Amino acid sequence: MLNNKTILITGGTGSFGKKMLETLLKNYRCKKIIIFSRDELKQSELKEKYPILKYKNLRYFIGDIRDQSRLDVAFKNVDIVIHAAALKQVNTAEYNPIEVIKTNITGTENVVKAAANCGVKKLIALSTDKAVNPVNLYGATKLAAERLVISANNYFGYKNSTQFSVVRYGNVVGSRGSVVKVFEKLIKSDSKYLPITDLKMTRFWMTLDESVKFVTNSLSLMTGGEIFIPKIPSIKIIDLAKAMSKNKKIKIIGLRPGEKLTEVLCSEDESHLLIEFKKYFVCAPSTSIDEESRTFSPKKFSSFLVSKNGEKGKKTNKRFSYNSANNKKFLSIKEISNRA
Repeated sequence: MLNNKTILITGGTGSFGKKMLETLLKNYRCKKIIIFSRDELKQSELKEKYPILKYKNLRYFIGDIRDQSRLDVAFKNVDIVIHAAALKQVNTAEYNPIEVIKTNITGTENVVKAAANCGVKKLIALSTDKAVNPVNLYGATKLAAERLVISANNYFGYKNSTQFSVVRYGNVVGSRGSVVKVFEKLIKSDSKYLPITDLKMTRFWMTLDESVKFVTNSLSLMTGGEIFIPKIPSIKIIDLAKAMSKNKKIKIIGLRPGEKLTEVLCSEDESHLLIEFKKYFVCAPSTSIDEESRTFSPKKFSSFLVSKNGEKGKKTNKRFSYNSANNKKFLSIKEISNRA
């Protein structure tokens, strides 16, 4: 599905973007891969690892998703856009709200417009658990970004050549801002303890490789309007600390601004839209069950019950929620040690 296609990755020099690039170069024969980001230094470092003279289908594009005209140029003749660009630090968002809004909301709006105007075939955007019942500004901006992407199917029409979908998952192990990185740094330092915000804190566990695989699978399954949610294990943060270091003491420091005790990938309020498949959930667009909106959104809820590869899904029960605390699968300390 990705072979012989021109693929552009916004935020292409971030943790996910670099892993996606590595995967595309290794496993696919893409016509062209475009790395779009505003970080000149990171692009320079990436060029050293993947020089254009060796990887002749690779292009580097300096640009900001806040700049509509730059996106319009970059998206020409692109088949697939993977939208990974965002300001994602919760604390940063609380103290710099306008900047985060400009990037995560206005920037996503610009990406959606450019994709539609340039005739991109598929756009898939990366979202986060923090978009579900958001308690912080970052989560609120990602919720708005989700709505912009999904609603684009209605705004531009399902008969438009561009399909718009979202993948939503929790923190990725080893990515920028991951607690694993924080613990690794403290373990190597002279710090006598590892800070834990709360003994009850849980998180979903997903590696960068798994996140890239989930996005590529979702690209092959998407028809426009879906939010894809992976079925992944959970961990207790206290168990992660014990798995990574047996010598450091644990210190409870309390929740940070905007922080949640659990990651929620689907809330009870979305349960009437949720469809369960073997390895993932699909959250259908709310317009799919709205009789009045079918005049401009012909896709009905029933159309999402069977995946593109023929797998039949089932509606979840009312009041169902999927979060890191009620998850059926938790990793043990030993399992975490083997994966960390």
